[in-house]
Amino acid sequence: MKSSQKIISLPQHAAIIMDGNNRWAKEKGLPGVAGHQKGVERAREAVEHAVKRKLKILTLFTFSSENWGRSEEEVNLLMNLLAEALEDEVANLVKNSVQLKFVGDLDRFDSSLNMKMKNAEENTKVSSPLKKLDLVIAASYGGRWDIVEAVKKIIHLPKEQITLTENTFGQFMSLSNIPDPDICIRTGGEYRLSNFLLWHLAYSELYFTEVLWPDFDSNQFDLALAEFSNRSRRFGDISNF
Repeated sequence: MKSSQKIISLPQHAAIIMDGNNRWAKEKGLPGVAGHQKGVERAREAVEHAVKRKLKILTLFTFSSENWGRSEEEVNLLMNLLAEALEDEVANLVKNSVQLKFVGDLDRFDSSLNMKMKNAEENTKVSSPLKKLDLVIAASYGGRWDIVEAVKKIIHLPKEQITLTENTFGQFMSLSNIPDPDICIRTGGEYRLSNFLLWHLAYSELYFTEVLWPDFDSNQFDLALAEFSNRSRRFGDISNF
């Protein structure tokens, strides 16, 4: 379906909380794995659409710190899907000049998957003039974890090495040297951030939709982008109110 939405201005960085895979499968009388598999397809389409719309950065929240508390069967399923996606998608990312970066407590993954992540990052490196998109995958990630890890790094530095400001603090977080998201999209009808990029979303536009992630196609993505283009971002400045 072609989008009829008029998009005036685009975000540089879009972040997505991909929610609703299990509910999508349940509604259709399918096993949970079907929802996650469809979710992987939608993630691929979202990356392709971000390239088409010439976004600079796309961050996808694929697996949270809290997701480790799910059943062992579901966690293993998600790990297998992630491993398969890395094997299937890296060549396509390279072809489309998309550079991959993983953020999160990656040491919690087994050594084999961890190595695949590192290899995928290395194999997708591309020089800036040719790069079309930075794709950030937040896996085993939590916003509170990110802040605590930054503090741990800072407290071990000699005081004379750093003047602590908001900007310097951000340099110790997972998305250091990456602009904060301009928009955070959450699918699935939930209206919360669920511990995602708590530091970075302070002035991001938030877009919530009832659409479950497996149904979030390029037209739905354009609806979110069109909504962003219609908003006025003042960052606390009321002079243009």
